[in-house]
Amino acid sequence: MSAAGDGEDGAAAAAADTVVLEITDAAASPSSAPPPPPIPVSALAGPLPSPTVLAVRADRSRLIESSSYFRALLGGSFSESGSGYVRISCDLGAAVQVLRYLFEPPGSFAISHHNFLPLLEGALFLAVESLLVDCERWFRTVRSRNPSMVVPLDFIIEAWFFAQKHGVTFVEDVCPGYLAQNFVQVISSRSFVHIPYDLLCSTIESPHLTVDSEKQLCEAILSWISASRQSCEQSVSNSADNQLSLLSKVRVCLLPLGFAAGTKRNCFEFGNNAACMILNLLKDSLQTLLYTVTDDNLDSYRIRLTEYSKKIVLSGCPQLTTQFLYISALPTDLDAVFKRTIVSDVNDGCLNHYNGLVKKAKTLSFRNVRIVDLSKCPNVHFGAAILWMKWAFPELRTFIASYCLLFQFEDLQYLLLRCPWINEINLSIDTSVILSKYSIISSRSEVRRDVNQNLSSYYMQSGLYGTSVNPVFSNISKLILEGRNDITDMNLLEISMLKSSLCYINIKHCTLLTDDGISTLLLNCRKMHSMILSYTSFGNHSIQTLCSLDPSDGFSYHKDEHAHVMAFRLQELHLEGCEGISCAAMSQLVSNMNIVKSLCLRETSLADGALCNFVGSSLEYLDISETVVSMVSFAPVIRRNSNLSCLKTAGCRNLLFEQGEVQSTSGNNKVRRMTVGLGTTLPENILHALPEICPFLESLVLRFQVISDRVVRNLLESSTNLQVLCLHYCLGSLTSFSFQTMAPALRILRLQWVTPWITNDDLTILTQNCNLVELLLSGCKLLDSRMWSDNT
Repeated sequence: MSAAGDGEDGAAAAAADTVVLEITDAAASPSSAPPPPPIPVSALAGPLPSPTVLAVRADRSRLIESSSYFRALLGGSFSESGSGYVRISCDLGAAVQVLRYLFEPPGSFAISHHNFLPLLEGALFLAVESLLVDCERWFRTVRSRNPSMVVPLDFIIEAWFFAQKHGVTFVEDVCPGYLAQNFVQVISSRSFVHIPYDLLCSTIESPHLTVDSEKQLCEAILSWISASRQSCEQSVSNSADNQLSLLSKVRVCLLPLGFAAGTKRNCFEFGNNAACMILNLLKDSLQTLLYTVTDDNLDSYRIRLTEYSKKIVLSGCPQLTTQFLYISALPTDLDAVFKRTIVSDVNDGCLNHYNGLVKKAKTLSFRNVRIVDLSKCPNVHFGAAILWMKWAFPELRTFIASYCLLFQFEDLQYLLLRCPWINEINLSIDTSVILSKYSIISSRSEVRRDVNQNLSSYYMQSGLYGTSVNPVFSNISKLILEGRNDITDMNLLEISMLKSSLCYINIKHCTLLTDDGISTLLLNCRKMHSMILSYTSFGNHSIQTLCSLDPSDGFSYHKDEHAHVMAFRLQELHLEGCEGISCAAMSQLVSNMNIVKSLCLRETSLADGALCNFVGSSLEYLDISETVVSMVSFAPVIRRNSNLSCLKTAGCRNLLFEQGEVQSTSGNNKVRRMTVGLGTTLPENILHALPEICPFLESLVLRFQVISDRVVRNLLESSTNLQVLCLHYCLGSLTSFSFQTMAPALRILRLQWVTPWITNDDLTILTQNCNLVELLLSGCKLLDSRMWSDNT
């Protein structure tokens, strides 16, 4: 509303075709105080004289020209039309933003998420048509400007509520799509659980919804539901209906089986139905898809692919077959007969025929996808999957197929031929339950022979079988083959064709490889700077290759003669369990590594003589567990490598700290994680000095060490960054006094057979002093169920 009155300079203002606007904030309490003196519009960019009322001199013609509100108020038949002083009651901040928009030069005033809502509110109240248009243009371009999130989620939520209150349709149209295309960033925000149900529902229903995996979407919904259950904003019945509605939008047939079964803990009905559907697909997915094609209802089986997709994760889905991959990349307007033909032919594995069908169907292309993960998908035909990636993801850079025993070396060759633009491949197999001396091939030789024959037959159809990889067109820089016991020296020789690009290789637990085979790979691939060679036959011959001068070295003259050997350029080297290295060879290798950052020599022949030759000062990770080094060689390494953040010395029986060696290891050491186990003995003075020796320590694991109240209490009080403390089977005289101190940074505490005396009262004090998210207790015989019932 508005009213008019005469001010002392009203006549002068009217004569100069200006008007004084007295703007009172509508939310402010009425005041009898006189308004402040008028200020020019140009002064609105600075601090305001009053937060509740403001008088501004403005050009009357500009106001009438730009605003229907002022056009009616100042240029119509109202009594205020001829007045030089007009009073307005509205949102003061919104009015100020509108006046700045109208009178400041276009180049000096810009719309942003900081002023968008005040501008929009002011434009609606004062009917500034041009500003409404600019607000809509800006809000729509925010979505199209960049596929990554550019405005805070809190702003989108606030804009949504404002739009619903004021009926601003363009905001309601844009918000769901904007959140949908940036959903991966949205769910990582703390404000995600505050998204209103209707906005979240519209976001999930958007065709632009972009997620890395269906599991990621389901986890986000479950997180939102968990937060909403703790809120009293909605009625119980309405909240339950909303939760079921959201979960119904999850494509459960694309969930990992283990994850789906796990959701039964919190949402039994949903989890049970999802697990049953996945198990049914495992029995006969082909017939299910064919029936679905007939009913023209494939959406529930389509992997979510959009123009904004960057990462596709299908890991852990044994029910997925190649048909799922292809129907997700086919246009939705194909007729049912054509879809049935494609689904059937993928199952038959007829490569040439399927090539023609896909070309005819004009498979969709998603150029922003950089990563595809098909780990633990045993029912995917990888030959057809490689073709799918070639057509659908022309900019793919990383391919992951971990834990896939049926992915053979022939598949790798075919992948390199079909998708030469890929630069990282991960084909690792879990070796945690496989002893290195055993070979997977011995128990699967017949199966692998049949598989290889089938692969040969399949790839012969493409005309590429037996074709060598052209190193000129290869971009592979990182290759992970950990645990692949089917990789031989001959395969390594073929891999060495990637010499122009290969920089990182992981062949840990590849037990068929010989020292000569590894040496040949190193001789050819001189650009490699990172190698994970643990539990292989890596030995003296390979070390000679690493430490010999490179005749093709194109590096310029260097004052250090070691600079022209391959070992000098190594940044990461893991040789855990490589028992074929002699002491002399180890000494030669260590003396040539000057810039290595990550070094693992666990369970090797490393001794003081070799470690004393190490002169590097760039270490960030060091593992010398189960070796015979002592403080004579170890202390100088620690002092020299101030950026060391992870140190492992478990089982180093000669690493006995003496009472006077605290100073020899002190300094600007940046160790953040430390594990000390059986075989390494740290005396009390060293343990007590750990906060001083390692001021950045975040995680400490002690096994079979002698500890005391003095040590533990000092760790909790002085290690201000300590988040993880694990005490396993430690000896000493610990009492409740150890934990009667505040440790606000501690998040994880594991006490295994070290606190048999702990009572319910002790545990209460402990939990009050620490903000724990994980607590593990073993051997605490005095605890009873009352403790847990009191805290539920």
